[in-house]
Amino acid sequence: MVTTSQQVLTIPPLENGDRLSRAEFERRYKAMPELRKAELVEGVVYMASPPRIKSHGEPHGNVVTWLGTYKAFTPGLILGIEPTVRLDPDNEPQPDAVLFIPGQRANISRDDYIEGAPDLIVEIAASSAALDLHDKKRVYRRNQVQEYLVWCTLEGQLDWFALEAEEYRAIAPDEAGIIQSRVFPGLWLAADALLAGDLPKVLSTLQAGLAIAAHQAFVQRFSALST
Repeated sequence: MVTTSQQVLTIPPLENGDRLSRAEFERRYKAMPELRKAELVEGVVYMASPPRIKSHGEPHGNVVTWLGTYKAFTPGLILGIEPTVRLDPDNEPQPDAVLFIPGQRANISRDDYIEGAPDLIVEIAASSAALDLHDKKRVYRRNQVQEYLVWCTLEGQLDWFALEAEEYRAIAPDEAGIIQSRVFPGLWLAADALLAGDLPKVLSTLQAGLAIAAHQAFVQRFSALST
């Protein structure tokens, strides 16, 4: 008789560089509950190194604070931190953050995973040479992720891309240095302040965005759909 523990041991572990189907990737990932983060990008397994605090952990926390504040004043949105996203048969990334309108391009599956393309994906990358600005960017574009924000922390570079005519184009900041989302009205980012770690300015800029009429109309739209 084969026990459950013996059955688990017959499942090969995930390894960096493995080439797997999404189903096999999920099977091996579920058999490794101690593993914090693994991604399937273009059919290849990527397993992250332990994140450092200044180059990843703290910037990630600041981004989550910014997005979480927007969500708090925009009922109906879903904000996820490092969720598994089933994009297509060859791609199951685990982005640093996602924000989406449920039922628009992404849904939550019966087994509690995101299926489809979140409206906004955020990745914290150590440098522009990372996976996030190359293979992942192509995958997100192909799957119609509407906006993609990449922060290369070691280089002090932040790019916010919007999908236009099947291509990603950088959203230029306005005269005040504020980048404004095209999908989420009022989601404003003082990019230089975020890069400098000035969280009070990041949040005060966001509060100004939350006060505009377009954001209020966006909130009312959600309220009407939920009644």
